[in-house]
Amino acid sequence: MMVPVLMLPTIIGALWLALAPGAVPARVLVVAGTAAVAWYLLGGIFAGQRLLSELTVMRQVRSARRMLADEPGCAWIVDARGAIRAQSAEAERMQDMAGRDAAALLTRHRARPAAAAAGLLARVSDDRPARLPLGDGTRLTARRLPGTELQLWRHEAPRPETVPSTLGPATDAGFDYLTLPIALVDLDASGRVLTANPAAQALLGPVARGTFLGDLVEGPGRPLGDWIAEVREGRDTGRGEVLQTRTGEPERALQVTMGASPGSDRIVAVLTDVSALKTLEAQFVQSQKMQAIGQLAGGIAHDFNNLLTAITGHCDLLMLRRDNTDPDYADLHQISQNANRAAALVRQLLAFSRKQTLTPQLIDLRHALSDLSHLLNRLVGERVVVTVTHDPSLRPIRADARQFEQVLMNLVVNARDAMPGGGEVAIRTENVRLRSPLTLERASIPKGEYVRITVSDQGCGIPPEALDKIFDPFFTTKKQGEGTGLGLSTAYGIVKQTGGYIFCDSVPGEGTTFTLYFPAQHARPAAAKPAPAPASAPPDDLPEERRRTVLLVEDEAPVRAFAARALKLHGFDVIEADSGERAIEILSDAALAVDIFVTDVVMPGMDGPAWVRTALHTREGTRVIFMSGYMEATLSDGNATIPNALFLPKPFSLSDLVASVESHLAGRPGPAQPADGGGLALQ
Repeated sequence: MMVPVLMLPTIIGALWLALAPGAVPARVLVVAGTAAVAWYLLGGIFAGQRLLSELTVMRQVRSARRMLADEPGCAWIVDARGAIRAQSAEAERMQDMAGRDAAALLTRHRARPAAAAAGLLARVSDDRPARLPLGDGTRLTARRLPGTELQLWRHEAPRPETVPSTLGPATDAGFDYLTLPIALVDLDASGRVLTANPAAQALLGPVARGTFLGDLVEGPGRPLGDWIAEVREGRDTGRGEVLQTRTGEPERALQVTMGASPGSDRIVAVLTDVSALKTLEAQFVQSQKMQAIGQLAGGIAHDFNNLLTAITGHCDLLMLRRDNTDPDYADLHQISQNANRAAALVRQLLAFSRKQTLTPQLIDLRHALSDLSHLLNRLVGERVVVTVTHDPSLRPIRADARQFEQVLMNLVVNARDAMPGGGEVAIRTENVRLRSPLTLERASIPKGEYVRITVSDQGCGIPPEALDKIFDPFFTTKKQGEGTGLGLSTAYGIVKQTGGYIFCDSVPGEGTTFTLYFPAQHARPAAAKPAPAPASAPPDDLPEERRRTVLLVEDEAPVRAFAARALKLHGFDVIEADSGERAIEILSDAALAVDIFVTDVVMPGMDGPAWVRTALHTREGTRVIFMSGYMEATLSDGNATIPNALFLPKPFSLSDLVASVESHLAGRPGPAQPADGGGLALQ
């Protein structure tokens, strides 16, 4: 290869003289000749050095071949450029690699064999021995032969490591992979620790040689020895077990996976810290449990509200026919009172499950707490003082006023019970602006403007182990018979259903602070109150042509019977239907005049909103009253508003039903209230 390069100046000069013999001055010929001689001398020096280097390498290779004759395994002599110059008898028997590039030795083990080979060559050239693990459990070692530029590459299996007498630092342990960030424990056939790398000791704490693995972690629900025997005999599926540590701080959940080579009495256990994963799993299970309880509570409350409506309704019908002097009147009154108490309990269940019916409105907390403070002071007694502090520019919030008062009363009563010796309950309101999302107790509050309410006491506080359970239904730290365990769960449900957030911070012996965040609203100008309508004449005095017709749609027969009788007693004509389909069929008679629809929301087949929308296509402008024990999420989100619609929550009394129908027909506010702006958004 060097000859054409050396001849290049001569060829160029000859062509020049041949093409233009008279154009070359004598001075140029002298200079060119001198340059050509220097070029040839330089080329000769390079060629001589290359020849001497090659002779030296050949002499070194001959000497190395004698060394390879005693090599029992596969070994190769590799020069500095990565060419295989010699090989052992075993390597030649396996595959003749002489004259090939060293990268061919790594073709089956590396995706980029040339890069891996270049790395080994460079490391060994710097007089640093190199070891490259291969995929089949063997390894390729390389070192520089003393006094030469050659390298000895060997293919070998790892030697059994000697077990140290004690588990010392990483340099004394018997693992080749001590620097890996993987927790590894080497066990004997009986499950006793031989060595543990630093990552494992960081999880388990200091581990003495000979310690039984079962003394470090709690067993997998069966004898640990049986599991070890299965691993040793190759019967284990390789699926890890999640175990708890017995040693070290803090307590951890570890996934332990064990494996052993066939016929080997040594077992390697791989430990993975899954504490965070187990915590997340526990939170998910708790969330699923709360959701299941909420669905169960909502379903029970829906059916129970129908029963209570029938009970209170028929009780009202009986009381209409009796006066206070009747012997049965007191009994009927007791039935009505107990039904109302049951309805209050159902409302708590619905609040927890976030399915109660709310009438949200703008609330000025300064006025609301001013009106409520008198009741709160009576609730807490003489030894507890309730103080209220407001932000002067406090913005309103949007919530159901009655339910919001229930939240504050629950929190204040809990604060009172936490201070049996007396103290102060401090309620503070203020505007806050979150410029970035705020994460508290694993809940994230989006950025925006909020009204923050804090309720603080100086009581005994809540133990840390109970702090995560305080919003669970029926969980209470009070004595038997002193609490239902629904107070805080009710508050939690109301706050969440309103779109707010509630958090608790407590220090045992110092007190507890509940913090509530509600989206801040812009104040709206107060609407002018309509002039009171003149009192209507008694129903029996109404002319026949003014009698109104009510289409009553209710699938529960007892509720339908009570409502029909109540409306008829007050002068209404009532048409009954037990389903939405039947209501559509009745309304197909164009000659039938109907003034108002009174319908249940949840029914088999077509629900209330579905059949009402169908009916309003031909009877536009008809007024509607929806009845239900709770508002399903699927019945309240993201749908067009039904005009002229009000909502009457169950259970309701006879007077509530009649007043709602009369006031809605007259255009006056009554017990049934619109969801927003005079219409009800239902699906």
